[in-house]
Amino acid sequence: MNRLEDKERLDFLEFRQELLFSNSSIDRLLFEYRVTKIQYEQIMDLFDSIRERIGNGETVNHHSYENEVYKIVPQHNHDYHFAESLAQCFHENDRWDEVFVHLYGELPKFQHYLSKQD
Repeated sequence: MNRLEDKERLDFLEFRQELLFSNSSIDRLLFEYRVTKIQYEQIMDLFDSIRERIGNGETVNHHSYENEVYKIVPQHNHDYHFAESLAQCFHENDRWDEVFVHLYGELPKFQHYLSKQD
């Protein structure tokens, strides 16, 4: 391994350790799916962008969101469960609540979950 690979590996391990200590639902999800810190930062930027687009009245749906997630985390390409879980975990942690509701609020499989949140 060269120095860059060593640094990337160390950064990845340190981030995973942080996730273990934090232990929120989003941290557990990121740990389980082996998401890197850089990918996590890009995911948060995506959620900020989606929040802004929703606020501007732009069309945003779960299909477009999921495709954007796959670009950030290509190792989970076409794993819509991962993308759904990301949005739901953020919602559970009161982060980007309106994004989850906008993307998945009308889907029957999330009706029970959302009804318990009220």
